[in-house]
Amino acid sequence: MQRREFSITAATLALATATATAAHAQGQPPREGVDYLLLDKPAPTEAAGKIEVVEFFWYSCPHCNRFEPQLDEWVKKMPRDVVLRRAPVAFRPDFEPQQRLYFVLEALNKVEELHKKVFYAIHVEKQALNTLPLIADWIEKQGMDKAKFTEAYNSFPVATKSRKATLLQDAYRVDGVPALGVAGKYYTSGAVAQTMERALVVTDHLVGLVRASMPAVTSAAKPAAKPAPKPAAKASQAKPAPTKAQ
Repeated sequence: MQRREFSITAATLALATATATAAHAQGQPPREGVDYLLLDKPAPTEAAGKIEVVEFFWYSCPHCNRFEPQLDEWVKKMPRDVVLRRAPVAFRPDFEPQQRLYFVLEALNKVEELHKKVFYAIHVEKQALNTLPLIADWIEKQGMDKAKFTEAYNSFPVATKSRKATLLQDAYRVDGVPALGVAGKYYTSGAVAQTMERALVVTDHLVGLVRASMPAVTSAAKPAAKPAPKPAAKASQAKPAPTKAQ
């Protein structure tokens, strides 16, 4: 896997690791350079009006496989203004088949059904699933049309999404997975935060930072206020009808 080209030195990272351990023990809030990193340049986001959290993963990564249940639990409690975006990485050309696999599942609305099954097939059943023929054969066994899958796998939209995912991992300077990006600004991982469980705590903190920096909700977006009750009208006195001169 590629190594992150951080602007901090190895000695600084070692010091940050030691400081992070002490900070965690004392229950201190997450800190930049210790628990997470601030990107030099903003990474692109897709969730307009929402706080985007990106999960960088690789199907063949055992750490990603172990992290999935933790992430699932986190997603169940995710606030309404937060959206999760999955980004399969491609550190080398041989990662691309699994990268495209995810985007085909996404295009065919099969992520919910098959995403976890891919991890299971690789890490429990010990299937390789690292080339198109192997993946297509597995997909067919899941009841999907093999030709339709292959067509989508080779399609321009899937190729485009794969390229964008690789550009996104480079923008976040991802050097290992699993890892998390927040709002195109922040990066954390098990290596930075010491554990992925801690990384999720850090992510919650970063979401809060982003939320606090967002513009206030406009009046048009706020629920309409109930009009103040009008004061009771005074009863008008009846005027006598004018009489005609006799």
